[in-house]
Amino acid sequence: MEILSVQNLNKHYPKFDLKNVSFSLEQGYIMGFIGRNGAGKTTTIKSIMRLVHPDSGTVAVMGKNFADEEFVCKQQIGLVLGQVSYYPTKKLSVIADVTRRFYPEWDANAFAGYLKRFDLDPDKTVKELSDGMRVKFALAMALSHNARLLILDEPTSGLDPVSRDDLLELFQELIENSERSILFSTQITSDLDKCADYITYIKNGEIIASTSRDDLVNSYKIVKGTRAQLTETLLPQLIGCKKNDFGFTALLRTDNLPNADGLEIAPADLESIMIHIEKE
Repeated sequence: MEILSVQNLNKHYPKFDLKNVSFSLEQGYIMGFIGRNGAGKTTTIKSIMRLVHPDSGTVAVMGKNFADEEFVCKQQIGLVLGQVSYYPTKKLSVIADVTRRFYPEWDANAFAGYLKRFDLDPDKTVKELSDGMRVKFALAMALSHNARLLILDEPTSGLDPVSRDDLLELFQELIENSERSILFSTQITSDLDKCADYITYIKNGEIIASTSRDDLVNSYKIVKGTRAQLTETLLPQLIGCKKNDFGFTALLRTDNLPNADGLEIAPADLESIMIHIEKE
């Protein structure tokens, strides 16, 4: 079942355009949402949530049109935008008490359980929490109103490697029963190598790829060669070619490997794909 469908989403700003953004996410999977700073990731997420109003396009959550049934759709979504920020001097219990009033399906027992699981003290104030614990608090609240779709914008940014790994393990646990899905926007592509099932890649406001992580990674190779091997026939097929005194390094579509005879060939990963495509 499609838990999220985004079709032809457009948003115009004086210096930026979101152009015909389309992708979908099935129930029970994690989708990584990648692109460099300013590519349109946050604008897309805010347009999905109608925090900004798109000029055109449709969004559906669990088959319901978001524009027509916004309240119902938002009950199914847990949103964590950027650095999680709440009133810094308020206790977690107070913030949760205010938040629960917006969600008819709020489960107080589930919330208490997540606080215990995440080692969160409800009597602590927000300013006493680390960045990682703030993300876990936001997730505890999202899960306590039975959100089926988690939309996370840079949730691991600024976290140490151990805290990031803990969160990635949690994300994978959350989708194990196939009832929830996660749309996970991040610049840290190594996190997605560990947990993402699908990747949607946005560049200059347009989706340039939306497919399984494995299919995306396997569709490219890193090739290296000498200057003499950088022929006029080969050069147009190379993506983001980086030249130096010793030769060159570039990205090449796997379909074009027959033209790479004699070159050093290595597997690509999300980071190398993104670096070379952005240099194109």
